Amino acid sequence: MAKQSGRQKAVVERVLHEFKQGTLESGSGAKVKSRRQAVAIGLSEAGASDRQTPAENRKRLRTTEARQAAGGETKASLYARARARNIPGRSRMSKAALIRALE
Repeated sequence: MAKQSGRQKAVVERVLHEFKQGTLESGSGAKVKSRRQAVAIGLSEAGASDRQTPAENRKRLRTTEARQAAGGETKASLYARARARNIPGRSRMSKAALIRALE
């Protein structure tokens, strides 16, 4: 296996931490119970998988880093939290406004 960059190591470390905490989910939304599957997800997100082309690996690393820079939560998950707390006007809020309203 090729050496991983520091950025890739950080992504794999975060994914394995999520696995240990029990919060890592697969693409279908089911909890990941296998360490082997967690490692595969980590390598895929880090763009270090030998099962993907180099172009796909670069794309996945960029996508993962962008998601981490944005705080990790999607607008849909923020909206669901706002709905659970019954925040008025949530349907017209931007992602940034949802973050502010939930704080």
